[in-house]
Amino acid sequence: MSKQFDVVVIGGGPGGYIAAIRAAQLGMNVACIDEWKNDKGGPAPGGTCTNVGCIPSKALLQSSEHFEQANHHFADHGITVKDVKIDVAKMIARKDTVVKQNNDGILYLFKKNKVTFFHGRGSFVKAAEGGYELQVSGAADETLVAKQVVVATGSNARALAGAPFDEQNILSNDGALRLGAVPKRLGLIGSGVIGLEMGSVWRRLGSEVTVLEGLPTFLGAVDEQIAKEAKKAFDKQGLNIQLGVKVGDITHSKKGVSVAYTNAKGEAQTLEVDKLIISIGRVPNTHGLNVEAVGLQLDERGAIVVDDDCRTNLPGVWAVGDVVRGPMLAHKAEEEGVAVAERMAGQHGHVNFNTIPWVIYTSPEIAWVGQTEQQLKASGRAYKAGTFPFLANGRARALGDTTGMVKFLADAATDEILGVHIVGPMASELIAEAVVAMEFKASSEDIARICHAHPSLSEATKEAALAVDKRTLNF
Repeated sequence: MSKQFDVVVIGGGPGGYIAAIRAAQLGMNVACIDEWKNDKGGPAPGGTCTNVGCIPSKALLQSSEHFEQANHHFADHGITVKDVKIDVAKMIARKDTVVKQNNDGILYLFKKNKVTFFHGRGSFVKAAEGGYELQVSGAADETLVAKQVVVATGSNARALAGAPFDEQNILSNDGALRLGAVPKRLGLIGSGVIGLEMGSVWRRLGSEVTVLEGLPTFLGAVDEQIAKEAKKAFDKQGLNIQLGVKVGDITHSKKGVSVAYTNAKGEAQTLEVDKLIISIGRVPNTHGLNVEAVGLQLDERGAIVVDDDCRTNLPGVWAVGDVVRGPMLAHKAEEEGVAVAERMAGQHGHVNFNTIPWVIYTSPEIAWVGQTEQQLKASGRAYKAGTFPFLANGRARALGDTTGMVKFLADAATDEILGVHIVGPMASELIAEAVVAMEFKASSEDIARICHAHPSLSEATKEAALAVDKRTLNF
């Protein structure tokens, strides 16, 4: 006997669980299917973000930051500590607790909002009268019929040809979050967000970290001036970042991993490490969805094809998050999930790709929204730029962290803010002001005229806005 729903969401990550909750708030009868399991085999909704991505990585970054502060910076404050040690097992256990709290929080939200949860793998069976028949394969198999379906199945780590993940020596983000001890030598292939964050965690805890990046530029998606500032900080910390390399054969044994590569000068090199993290991007996850049964269209990357409103080629079937086009960011998935639920209810959901913020949670943090200076130059748009260093910010001095700057880019004629780029302390929090400003089409003058609390890091944002008009007050 099939169970009938107005909406069934396949996937309980940020896009899926948010879409389910919003649809339920709008009066629909909603179910969400998610197969992620915890160590005991129980449900663990939240997707990659909660289980092996955003949340656990931030927990480890926080732990490793405390360790680094105690070892290298407490003395500056007159605090003397001796024999500082790291209990990796306890650190990982704390991370697991944080993850479980988030898993349990999502299950609570489902109950609160009357969303029916099914633990298992969801897949299409066939088009049915008035909708679609779906199969839940889990501890107890179920057949569901939905008038509308939202696919939010996320993405998987991209493997390197010839070096499949074994999560023991060759690690994806999952294995990198489960290391039982600090590796003496750690290698990373790819200097993207995941690679830099995980490299930072284990470097702080004592690993000798080498990053091999195929591109000739560092953080090519980031504003060039900001990326250069960040690399200076990483170089100073001891991250060995090699650009323009070509990776060859990768072999591994009980002793570790050996990576043959050619450096930017064309010289043959070999990197010997205890563990290797491969961070070369992610691929859309449609495995097991049985898209062929209903004719759901995929593109050449394996992503589900959608229009600007996240509609697929099938009536009543939507898709959001990493499994469709656009940036693979949890908050982008959430915004699409809300927008789709509202569109199903006849409302006008809104997602503005131009005001989606990006963050890299290293130290210093890197955050940006809008266009980079390179993009503006390439498009031929006339612009003005203003920067302000944290070195001249009183709160940053008091914190003992004056690395980096805030950078504003504004239209030369109208002064509309076109992009804001930050490298420095708490950049992940500071960027929110820029997102609000851009969403409301603010000018740099608007931010420059707003009173910011003193002393605060946000004053650097105000000063960078003032710098667009060449009238900073504290630099």
